[in-house]
Amino acid sequence: MSSTINGGISYWYADHGTPAPREPLPGDESADVCIVGGGYTGLWTAYYLKKAAPFLRITVLEQKFCGYGASGRNGGWLYNGVAGRDRYARLHGKEAATRLQEAMNDTVTEVIETAKAEGIDADIHHGGVLEVAYTPAQLARLKEFHATELAYGEKDRTLHGARETADRIRVAGAVGSTWTPHGARLHPVKLVKGLASAVEALGVTIHESTPVTEIKPKHAITPYGTVRAPYVLRCTEGFTASLKGQRRTWLPMNSSMIATKPLSAAQWESIGWEGRETLGDMAHAYMYAQRTADGRIALGGRGVPYRYGSKTDNNGRTQPATIEALREILTRFFPQLAGVEVAHAWSGVLGVPRDWCATVTLDRATGLGWAGGYVGSGVATANLAARTLRDLVQQDSGQAGPTDLTTLPWVNHKVRKWEPEPLRWLGVHSMYATYRHADHKELTTPTPHSPHLARLANRLSGRH
Repeated sequence: MSSTINGGISYWYADHGTPAPREPLPGDESADVCIVGGGYTGLWTAYYLKKAAPFLRITVLEQKFCGYGASGRNGGWLYNGVAGRDRYARLHGKEAATRLQEAMNDTVTEVIETAKAEGIDADIHHGGVLEVAYTPAQLARLKEFHATELAYGEKDRTLHGARETADRIRVAGAVGSTWTPHGARLHPVKLVKGLASAVEALGVTIHESTPVTEIKPKHAITPYGTVRAPYVLRCTEGFTASLKGQRRTWLPMNSSMIATKPLSAAQWESIGWEGRETLGDMAHAYMYAQRTADGRIALGGRGVPYRYGSKTDNNGRTQPATIEALREILTRFFPQLAGVEVAHAWSGVLGVPRDWCATVTLDRATGLGWAGGYVGSGVATANLAARTLRDLVQQDSGQAGPTDLTTLPWVNHKVRKWEPEPLRWLGVHSMYATYRHADHKELTTPTPHSPHLARLANRLSGRH
């Protein structure tokens, strides 16, 4: 454990280096659009707005540096999952939710093609997503999940038994899997750095080291001055709680990761994984992993899910117990890696709304907009959200009419705030304790049925 580099933002930054600092806001400024947050959502929004309307004066304000948050720490899963789809089906009908899913399917290709067009080499490998089951209860959930995805229009998803799963990746004890082509592995920091450079090349102004303390209609307030703009777009995801009046809007959920040292050719031969799919499972407290371009396994899970008072992390530092728990997942999947060195560990926060639904909003009365609440699916969802924000701003300003994106069911969705403390902390920690207990019970007492407590936790949390 002592050789593990803990924190330092993420392995992705250790691999690629932190960016040269951009200048902070020099004083009061004006813009046509002010974007708060320099992660995927903010940068993609700036990109698409500037491409659609080159005359717009767009300013991006970032509290640290572009990609400091989840955009520089995630698992590198570019995939078609979208938070809240089933709820949107109940609220707006199956057809509306299917349109949202189809837009997410297309978003994977959109990101890949745009990165290529902009010359961004982000180690993208379009290998799809493989999600495995290794208990009877997980297999039952996997088959249900597979059938649900087909019902939402996925014609190219496939279901595999134990042998076909092992032909792709030899996960110990895997009894089945489902694969979709709508997914790719990437290097998160290479993408966010390339995107920031592309945005600047278009003429967008980015001010880093500029924390926004409050957003009001037509105003983004910072210690260095105020940016005044007809449109102020909040793209702060897991850091939203730090803004005045937003403490209970989205909960900053922690997710933690480890990365091994590069594996040997013999180790890779024993694992397979030649398709370089992103890898997940059907546990209640699920994991996610990728085979990196430099031959490591980067693997993540929840760890300590939430810090009291919606606090965020200290530069990605991760508790030793969380590192060990992730190592245990790694060796449960691949026992032959029991002695492999964990070279890096880090954590970050993602935004979770009270009903677990990702949303995009523009308040036409105030010019305030926001996007986020991706619940861990933000690498692709941020791109769709950004294009939707672009269309909403263009529609509101009279530059364009409604589009297919502005009529998606997540647009202008309203959700109640999270409970005050200590209820928030108790609820989240109880939920994940229940999920971990359920996963342990499924491993030790094989049954095709999910434990009742896990189903109850889903209902109480708002996840389903």
